[in-house]
Amino acid sequence: MAENKQEATEHTAIENVGEALSNAEQFIEKNQKILTIIVVAIIVVVGGYFLYKKAYLAPLEKEASSQMFFAEQYFEKDSFNLALNGDGNNFGFLKIIDEYGATKAATLAHYYVGVCYLQTGKFQNAIDNLEKFSADDKLVSPVAIGATGDAYLELGDKEKALKNYLKAAKKKNEFTSPIYLMKAGGVAELLGDYKQALEVYQEIQDKYPRSFEGRQIKKYITRAELKSGK
Repeated sequence: MAENKQEATEHTAIENVGEALSNAEQFIEKNQKILTIIVVAIIVVVGGYFLYKKAYLAPLEKEASSQMFFAEQYFEKDSFNLALNGDGNNFGFLKIIDEYGATKAATLAHYYVGVCYLQTGKFQNAIDNLEKFSADDKLVSPVAIGATGDAYLELGDKEKALKNYLKAAKKKNEFTSPIYLMKAGGVAELLGDYKQALEVYQEIQDKYPRSFEGRQIKKYITRAELKSGK
């Protein structure tokens, strides 16, 4: 009796599987044209993407990097106007952004443009460009964020300056982190937040004692302690 019940269950299961397969076959037969179009479309999109990267973007990236060379040379010489606008024969960073917007070189150019504007007193333009730059580089990334803080400070927005300095300091780097922590502490003091200033200064002492900032941080800690009432 039990065996008959088990056989019936197995038979029912086999029938259900067979019915499901039959329904699937019918669906495929009925929608074969649509499914074929979908598969072809996926192949075209995927293939087109790789073709775009290899045949279009890669040469463009190489060309953009080549154009960057002259602008970077002017930047290193503090010739910020030439770095921005070019010299008549070679592109400046602004032209590189316009001509090669899809490339990594154009993204990096936003960083250079931001710093050029910061150095020439166009602080909002500096912010606009620096905030378009993003990278995982352990040196350039915190410098870009810190420069954004500098621009906000020049515009009188101490809160945003502090926020950017702290953000830059979190990009752990033995060279840049203590610099931006020190700047954050200074701005916190300007805002009258001596408790936060003290926390920042103590972080320099604890984590970066061998840095230039770390070697002179004791007097800042003492001042912040006195002003915070500790």
